[in-house]
Amino acid sequence: MGGGNSAGQAAIFLAGFAKHVYLLVRRRGLAETMSRYLISRIEAAPEITLKPSTEIEEIDGGTHLERIHWRDVRAGSTEVHEIRHLFVMTGAHPNTAWLGGCLALDDKQFIKTGAELGLDWPLRRAPYLLETSRPGVFAVGDVRAGSVKRVASAVGEGSMAVQFVHKVLAE
Repeated sequence: MGGGNSAGQAAIFLAGFAKHVYLLVRRRGLAETMSRYLISRIEAAPEITLKPSTEIEEIDGGTHLERIHWRDVRAGSTEVHEIRHLFVMTGAHPNTAWLGGCLALDDKQFIKTGAELGLDWPLRRAPYLLETSRPGVFAVGDVRAGSVKRVASAVGEGSMAVQFVHKVLAE
């Protein structure tokens, strides 16, 4: 599921191994979010079925994924397919609106941390690497501006943040 370049690259890769790949996209198509080169490759791959305007409604299974129910929102129809693997690539739009302006954000609404804070930093000491515009508050993972956007990196940042919290508490 997804309609950006990462989803397209994954679909092409998976089509080399899987019997079939369904590429579910919430938008009407791929042109807004995917490079033309990838769109051409997807259209040329018989193992890939593009499902635009489609949303997952339900996933079923016992001890593992067994089937997925999805709905074509334009047609109003629902399909159920026996599927054992699901990859979700829904984009990089951070959900930071709930912060209500209490932390400095970049122009894409990711949380600014460390040296990226510039004039948004209120103390004399420099901010720690993962520290936000609120001293003692840290951001890690995909929501942080400049992050690598990988699970392993987010885990590492989380463990680093614990050390920074100890430093702040010791001040």
